[in-house]
Amino acid sequence: MTDTFDLRSSGIVSSGALHRNLPPAGLIEAALRRGEGILTDHGAFAAFTGSRTGRSPKDKFIVREMSVEPHVNWGPVNQPMAPAVFARLADLVRSYLQNRELFVFDGHAAADPKHRINLRVVSETAWHSLFARCLFLRLRPGELPNFQPDWTILHAPNFHPDPARDGVNSEVAVAISFEHKLVIAAGPHYAGEIKKSVFTVLNYLLPQKGVLSMHCSANIGVAGDVALFFGLSGTGKTTLSADPERRLIGDDEHGWGDDGVFNIEGGCYAKTIRLSQAGEPQIWDAIRFGSVLENVPVDPITRVADFDSELITENTRAAYPVDFIPNCELSGIGGHPKTIFFLTCDAFGVLPPIAKLTPDQAMQHFLCGYTAKLAGTETGITEPMATFSTCFGAPFMPLPPKVYGNMLKERMTRFGVPVYLVNTGWSGGGVGVGARMKLAWTRALLKAAMTGGFDGAEFTTDPILGLSVPTQCAGVPDEVLQPRTTWNDANAFDAAANKLKGMFDAEAKKYA
Repeated sequence: MTDTFDLRSSGIVSSGALHRNLPPAGLIEAALRRGEGILTDHGAFAAFTGSRTGRSPKDKFIVREMSVEPHVNWGPVNQPMAPAVFARLADLVRSYLQNRELFVFDGHAAADPKHRINLRVVSETAWHSLFARCLFLRLRPGELPNFQPDWTILHAPNFHPDPARDGVNSEVAVAISFEHKLVIAAGPHYAGEIKKSVFTVLNYLLPQKGVLSMHCSANIGVAGDVALFFGLSGTGKTTLSADPERRLIGDDEHGWGDDGVFNIEGGCYAKTIRLSQAGEPQIWDAIRFGSVLENVPVDPITRVADFDSELITENTRAAYPVDFIPNCELSGIGGHPKTIFFLTCDAFGVLPPIAKLTPDQAMQHFLCGYTAKLAGTETGITEPMATFSTCFGAPFMPLPPKVYGNMLKERMTRFGVPVYLVNTGWSGGGVGVGARMKLAWTRALLKAAMTGGFDGAEFTTDPILGLSVPTQCAGVPDEVLQPRTTWNDANAFDAAANKLKGMFDAEAKKYA
């Protein structure tokens, strides 16, 4: 609705039409009126982000303020921005937003009331406001009149800073000020920057309250057993946690406190490349009116979305509220985990589809966070490449890795949680030679791990990688469990496995 609300507290003295917490229909009407995208045949709003179809990690900054200086793990991931540079950038964005039609989302992040923050997202585009409404926790009836934000995001996707003038690296800048509780997002149309800036904020705040913040999805079984799925983009967190036999707590970002696990978000941001109704029915059905498709090609006549197309990017996305998943856990809260999975998308095709980790191996894999970045996930990534991302989320972790690692180790030990490494990547060879692991196999392996199917089972130890691998699992061919047997050339497998082990050992030394 449009009301007498203003944004003076955010430094925007005047605006054009100001829309606060419009419902999905109102935001979609506005987005269509403004030419921001089109509707698909299923009613989803399809938007396109231009040349940047993924995150821009080289353009993300944390303001180097006195209160955060000693705590942040400064470096190429957490790049410092001088307070004066941030102040100038904030003034430029505020000036740009003056007298423009603006869309405001007021809501929350973190389902646990003890750790919740009030969040305000101000954007010049209606579809980004719809995205925020999908991804964050909506206000309950009666909360809006007295709402005051703890944190504000000023999002100006059509304002591009000047690197020479404004002290940034490109025409895009995302900067976080913990002292001002303000995020400035200048230039990015890719909506993931909004979501991940909030996650970065909570990854700084929650551990200092004794809560482990985690880049993982979570679901819960009929017996109340919670499972966590850690992994980077493209490893299957969203797909695998959307299990028809379990309730979804959340698909990407969670906290683990004294009472158990809680979702940080109110929605899902799923990769949709090669999405199928048969393979991922819950996600398929969630893409309807009120959801957002990002960079998915759409036939201009039939309005049918082409989920198999990489014409725009490999990193096609859908955003939708978590309650679009029929068996979600509406509270966003679960107990302490019973099983933990580390998901990796192995581009070399040498990791087994599942392996049970010792506590020491679990900590090594958590701190190293091996996977492959797939094309389009970040700006400049055009083909799969091996990468290590500490805590399975280095781009969003402001504190030193040992902070998150020690907290996870303490909880794993206290609650006796088994940890499995799961490869959702390639089998029978690397990218271009082998084939992607079948989703049905992965689901069968996860089910066995969560329901005691591996209790008393026979395991073998991989002689190169040292991983403990089951010899059998119902629904999975025996040979698939042993990656070496799926390769045509055993010597080529050994060479690839030794190459990966060398890279992993070199990375692990950083945390020894």
